[in-house]
Amino acid sequence: MRILLAPMEGLLDFTLRDVLTRVGGVDHCVSEFIRITDTLLPERAFRRIVPELDRGGLTPAGVPVRPQLLGSDPACMADNAARLATMGPNGVDLNFGCPAKVVNRHGGGAALLETPEQIERIVRAVRRAVPADQPVTAKMRLGFHDDQRAEACAQAIEAGGASELVVHARTRAQGYKPPAYWHRIAAVREAVRIPVVANGEVWDTADALRCLADSGCDAIMLGRGMVSDPGLAWAIRAARHDGRAPSVTWGDIAPLLAVYSQLITGHVVPRHRAGRLKQWLNYLRGRHPEAEALYQAVRTINDAREIEARCGLPTVGKDSSHGPEHRGFLSPPASTPAA
Repeated sequence: MRILLAPMEGLLDFTLRDVLTRVGGVDHCVSEFIRITDTLLPERAFRRIVPELDRGGLTPAGVPVRPQLLGSDPACMADNAARLATMGPNGVDLNFGCPAKVVNRHGGGAALLETPEQIERIVRAVRRAVPADQPVTAKMRLGFHDDQRAEACAQAIEAGGASELVVHARTRAQGYKPPAYWHRIAAVREAVRIPVVANGEVWDTADALRCLADSGCDAIMLGRGMVSDPGLAWAIRAARHDGRAPSVTWGDIAPLLAVYSQLITGHVVPRHRAGRLKQWLNYLRGRHPEAEALYQAVRTINDAREIEARCGLPTVGKDSSHGPEHRGFLSPPASTPAA
């Protein structure tokens, strides 16, 4: 079983990828999208979203990161993919699922699910532009207004030359509202020969096991569930293996919050740091009462330093953000396979 970490615009950026992959259990990550219009982006634009490109395409914990491109023009997508490919990424991922109105209004993201033939043109152009040893993969939703074209879109992605497909089990119209329709992934999976990864509404191990069973997939992508419970990947592996999930306590999570606070200090402007800390606490409080108490104590505070003081965040050493030794911050149970 493979577990992937999802792209989440405005939340799961390289700092949170760094922290969550320290926990372990994740096989690879997909970055938040890099918007492609009619311009050939400079290398710095790719590095701004995926600074892991300067580390061989790996997080500090050693987990591969695949940059994701979003756009609707095959030629422009191909040109930018070719430039990205020279930077040594772990492949190129294509976004056919973003539900944002501003993206869809310009024909990108989920809007492309209305035109499978355009999807195929984009994938084919990118595949031709990227060296054969670098995978081209894609992520899609079940559709835009409805799921009637889901299989056709998946087949277009396969025909264009993609080697793997992640399917978020909702349409653009369904947004992020529960439930996710995992059984529809099974039909999509039957329509193609490339590996399919299931995604959507997986918050705990029970969700993961139902998702895998309903979809028939042997790989899963985690997003908000992993942000809320950083130990979720290991818990899923344990539950899949022998039915026993490891216990992840607030004592395990609190040091990660301290590391995250230090990491965002290095690249987030001061007026936004408090919001980033509260954003993650807001997710964590769904699983950890201690996070709920901290969130209530700091939710009206807009000074990051005061939030850090209220949370009692310890000082983190300068070398805390470096080194593959952080792979597996939480050790899996002895009986649990690492992959």
